Amino acid sequence: MQKFDLVVIGGGINGTGVARDAAGRGLSVLLCEKDDLAQATSSSSTKLIHGGLRYLEFFHFKLVRESLREREILLKSMPHIIWPLRFTLPHHRGLRPSWLLRLGLFIYDHMGGRKLLPPTKKINLKKHKTGIPLKDKFSIGFEYSDCWVEDSRMVALNASDAKNNGAVIKTRTTFERATRNNDVWDIILDSQNGNKQKITSSAIVNCSGPWVTSVIESNLQQKNSTETRLIKGSHIITKKLFDNDSNYIFQNSDGRIIFAIPYETDFTLIGTTDIEYEGDPNKAKCSLEEKKYLIESISEYLDVQVDINDIVHTYSGVRPLFNDNKSEAQNVTRDYVIKADSNNGKTPLISVFGGKITTYRILAEKVIDELKPYFKNIKNNWTKDSYLPGGNFDPNEVSKLVNSILDKYNFIDEKWAIRLVKAYGTNAIDILNESNTVEDLGINFGWNLTEKEVLWLINMEFAKSAEDILWRRSKLGLRFSDDQVKYLENWLKDNI
Repeated sequence: MQKFDLVVIGGGINGTGVARDAAGRGLSVLLCEKDDLAQATSSSSTKLIHGGLRYLEFFHFKLVRESLREREILLKSMPHIIWPLRFTLPHHRGLRPSWLLRLGLFIYDHMGGRKLLPPTKKINLKKHKTGIPLKDKFSIGFEYSDCWVEDSRMVALNASDAKNNGAVIKTRTTFERATRNNDVWDIILDSQNGNKQKITSSAIVNCSGPWVTSVIESNLQQKNSTETRLIKGSHIITKKLFDNDSNYIFQNSDGRIIFAIPYETDFTLIGTTDIEYEGDPNKAKCSLEEKKYLIESISEYLDVQVDINDIVHTYSGVRPLFNDNKSEAQNVTRDYVIKADSNNGKTPLISVFGGKITTYRILAEKVIDELKPYFKNIKNNWTKDSYLPGGNFDPNEVSKLVNSILDKYNFIDEKWAIRLVKAYGTNAIDILNESNTVEDLGINFGWNLTEKEVLWLINMEFAKSAEDILWRRSKLGLRFSDDQVKYLENWLKDNI
């Protein structure tokens, strides 16, 4: 029977972050995920690494400060999948006054130790390019900095680096149950192919997201005193709504904010909603009401006709937020809560409630710090100055890396090279390897997704299905035809 120092439940951003941190500190780690990595909440975000400008209104200063500090750290550690964005915030008369927006953005600029990103500035929307898609009634705006992230890729890369540091990553594996037995947990895992595995572990970290409470009570048979609120956030992806590359944050009369962001070159991402949710988080869908709400929200600002027929894709995620008894869903804190308990100083169980993708690294660090009393030889914190696989280059040298690939592999075009760099960073060279012609890359499944890239995703990033590849390791699902998806699915059946 295999024995581990730590078993992590959940293959989202918090779970993979914890597994990576723990493995790098010398612990033997197993992570189990019942589906694919990032299959639930962690692939359903607005895909921003940000402090959360609107959280200042609710006086969540600690969360904003910590998030802004992490924004700088993460940008340096994964510049291939995180990059800066400039957001335009139009002033809407009748909502938040201009002076309040200016004050909030001043605080936002200065409370997190901003070094890499440009500061806020006031803009004349009648003259600035960002005002072109907006209605004439908007004349004053503010431009500020935050960052974009490929959220599900960040999860996969954390899992990959955890494996590089010795962790065992098991996807499609359910954490069936665990019981305390003296100084270890006796654990049963159940894979989707029906094979059960018995292991033991000195500690368990529960990062199961929306399922955190049910895992504590059902799978671990422990008492739970921490309340969570399940909040559904939905996004819509439309055909491209404006020609410039500007990113927008719009205020709504109900106090919420909506982002409109250029997405995958030919589309616009719009979100998010905040709605109380009950039921199975796996079944969360964007409702007709949410679609209408998002379209009506941006139609207040954009000088373009938008309707439901413009929507090409939707996605929804359920956030397991710590219940701070705020009445409105959008006001519930996005901060995390870490709860630990043990049996007479042995077999610790740590459960994570809440959190946001921006703070996953510092959350993981704090979780492993909680385990220090139980492991004498645990190493010091290490992730702050580390980088994820493929991220070992300067954030300002993305173009340089693209050009080096174009020089070495002259059979691919610039658009293809950019996609590879913004997915794999320096590992793009390892994928292309010794290829001298496009034929050396094997089958082209469509949109320059080649056999060599697919094999990399299978062997290095735990992908097993066409959905894993087309929607979580990439966003090529927006472009693939039904026939192309079927062809990839059939190839995978024959080759995995």
